[in-house]
Amino acid sequence: MNDPAARLATALADRYRIERELGQGGMATVYLAHDVRHDRKVALKVLRPELSAILGADRFLAEIKTTANLQHPHILSLFDSGEADGLVFYVMPYVEGESLRDRIRREKQLPVDDAVRITREVADALDYAHRHGVVHRDIKPENILLHDGRAQVADFGIALAVSRSEGGTRMTETGMSLGTPHYMSPEQAMGEREITPKADVYALGCVLYEMLTGEPPFTGPTAQAIIARVMTEEPRSLTLQRRTIPPHIEAAVTVALAKLPADRFASAAQFAAALSDATFTRSGPAALAPAGPGARWRTATMVAAGVALLATALAAWALLRPAPDRPVTRFAVAFDSGWALAYRGIGEPARLALTPDGRELVYVTGSVSNHQLAVRPLERLESRVLAGTLHAISPAVSWDGAQVAYVTDDPSFTIRVASLRGGPPVTLVDSGFASPPTWGPDGFVYFLGANGAVRRVAGSGGPVEDVVALPDPGNGAAYRWLRVLPGGNGALVAAFPADRGDGTGYALRAVDLRTGRVGASLQGVGGEYIPDARALVYVTSDGTLMAVRFDAGALETRGRPQALFEGVSSRAGRTDLTAAGGTIAYVLPGTNNVENLIWVNRADGAQQVVDPGWSDTEYEAFTLSPDGSRIAVTIAGDGQRVDVWIKQLDRGPLSRLTFGGSSNDAPAWTGDGRYVSYVSSRGQAGSLWRRRSDGVGTEELVADVGRGIIEARWSRDGAWLIASVEGPPSRDILVMRLGTDSVPRPLLADAFDEWEPALSPDGRWLAYVSRETGAPQVFVRPFPAVQDGKWQISSAGALDPVWSADGRELFFRSTDGQTVTVAEMARGPSLAARRDLWRAPLDARFEINADDRMFEPAVNGRRFLLMRQGSGDLSGNLVVVQNFVTELRAALAGIN
Repeated sequence: MNDPAARLATALADRYRIERELGQGGMATVYLAHDVRHDRKVALKVLRPELSAILGADRFLAEIKTTANLQHPHILSLFDSGEADGLVFYVMPYVEGESLRDRIRREKQLPVDDAVRITREVADALDYAHRHGVVHRDIKPENILLHDGRAQVADFGIALAVSRSEGGTRMTETGMSLGTPHYMSPEQAMGEREITPKADVYALGCVLYEMLTGEPPFTGPTAQAIIARVMTEEPRSLTLQRRTIPPHIEAAVTVALAKLPADRFASAAQFAAALSDATFTRSGPAALAPAGPGARWRTATMVAAGVALLATALAAWALLRPAPDRPVTRFAVAFDSGWALAYRGIGEPARLALTPDGRELVYVTGSVSNHQLAVRPLERLESRVLAGTLHAISPAVSWDGAQVAYVTDDPSFTIRVASLRGGPPVTLVDSGFASPPTWGPDGFVYFLGANGAVRRVAGSGGPVEDVVALPDPGNGAAYRWLRVLPGGNGALVAAFPADRGDGTGYALRAVDLRTGRVGASLQGVGGEYIPDARALVYVTSDGTLMAVRFDAGALETRGRPQALFEGVSSRAGRTDLTAAGGTIAYVLPGTNNVENLIWVNRADGAQQVVDPGWSDTEYEAFTLSPDGSRIAVTIAGDGQRVDVWIKQLDRGPLSRLTFGGSSNDAPAWTGDGRYVSYVSSRGQAGSLWRRRSDGVGTEELVADVGRGIIEARWSRDGAWLIASVEGPPSRDILVMRLGTDSVPRPLLADAFDEWEPALSPDGRWLAYVSRETGAPQVFVRPFPAVQDGKWQISSAGALDPVWSADGRELFFRSTDGQTVTVAEMARGPSLAARRDLWRAPLDARFEINADDRMFEPAVNGRRFLLMRQGSGDLSGNLVVVQNFVTELRAALAGIN
């Protein structure tokens, strides 16, 4: 048995149950384990076998016990240590949270107050340990854990135990050093035997420098280059890189990073005190700036002494260096059929999100009328449903991995938050948003308001706040997508063009959330910032994944964008792409669906294609002309532009009716068949337009009520226009008496949703859909005196009420899109008898989208027009790429 994890699991089975690997460091591999005796989670660290062979297990374990007595609120305790099957291990508490390294990777630059607070907490821990004779020797972001935002220093005394053990003694006798080059003090790099507490002060200064600027004070392509810079150069000025850093903070960091130990703070406590003293100024050490002649002269002696020891110091670094990047792994993830169904039924929004560690996928699953969120660890086959998330779409996981924000699409559109660990969801926003939610590093949920401005609300609930007003995207475009960048000062927004007929015009922009300033602008429909590579990956409207170096602080790109690969789903300007924890997941485009309009006989359900030559078309909605000779249908063209077309039945020509706006939907005929009206997306809300059905003349604006119009219907005699409109606060039905009213006025405007008005041919009855009972149901009222009566016609949930040509029957469909029911209306709604007419054929489908009427009876009442969808797959396959950062860095290597 050569696998160390398997060997250890067997040897410690009676004490610890190893669950999974958490990570690898320079000296040890860390596992999450369950302490059987005490019923608790622990972090079990196994010293690398080659290192324990050099050091000597007995001496190492004897020395590490000296650190077990360190008891401090900011020091991670040592629970246990020992040897099992030749492997040296030690056990510490498992901290629910993240490391400082994780936070820096995610945010790049921390808020100044947070960085100073963390530094002071670590300094307090170091001062305590130093007063007990223990020097840490390996302070770095990986060894600082954050629990509820508070710092805890891990591996305290481990480096000391290494240095005092047998192998460690041999190493120091030859000049070898322990530590990490980015945070190694000059005396450590020179291999000095006696390392004082001031080496920890230096390392902590490096950590604070990195928290403030996003990188350590000295970097380089190799360990040799880093150590050479540590001993010969001065760090760049903090305030030149970030003007919000107070002068006393820069002064304190300057002293902590002094080359000579004598020029540094005498203790970690002094360092912490200086960070809290706004009057502190540096005295003696050089300023943080490029090294001048004096600085170079001062370090010359150190350089001469260090050159002879550099090679051996680097040999120690080679032994203790972090594990190399893991290989890139690609694989497909299979889901149940609900993955496809949810995609078809909810207008193709985003369906997936990764947790911050890249280990779990949150996705939409279920049927078109009953979808919800599920969570699936990528290494497992099974998923778990997230309770309470019925009708959820567009998930977004919080930066701490504890919560998921999402949109509900039924019974109304809201933004909610649920815990990934269980518990009832909380409604944050119930109207007025124009984009799916996204999280900021501050724990707020951000979204685009109906006016295009960025807004936010606390993840725990509370008032909605305005963040910044975005500049007009221009050319009638609208912002529809948002991602907050690390640090919380910037964001990516996607502007959707007003005219998407050619598939171009999408703009992905970086904006400053403090000022609204627009930085970089790219032709993309969405993307993700990858902190580990300091790069932006984004999807173009044709499904190509691009990558470009990106300065998240300046909000600007660096160098030329590079194409990584093609074939990422980007239907209708939306893309299923998510990235976190070094993993990226995306969806391949599904196969084209072959759709046909078909006639279905009322008596026996026999099917007949309307026009066999009219297929491979993506329909949105359709309606028959009053005489039944023509059909008005909306068709999504290239680039997902939607327009109204007129077709002669059955095998006649097809002609385009609309050319303006970005989307023209919900067609309706006037009673005489001369005009077709439609809802057109122009500006922020949909307005009602009409044009002659023969295409002659220009468009006419019928109504613009300041609220998005869903659809409109004309009375047979041409006297009335009835329209349904979006909230807030709810969907309402408006009416306009042509020739009398200048604007539509409220007809049904209750606190619940009311929509899909359908006026009987004789104009006496109004059928509509309402949610007053919770589920959508069909009701009928007298018209126009709607206050004189009300009858509920359906009982099990219904949509799409439509009258027969003679007004004696009212048809509607079930919410699952399959059953068609007829209500006999000849004796009035109070005596209406209902019966299920038939179930839609298995190869025909109704859209669950309640905004489009998806079936209609012929004038003679003997057949129905509906849509049949073929076997194409809109869902696409999910592809997961682990360790994607390795591939991304390689793609951008050498790009200027």
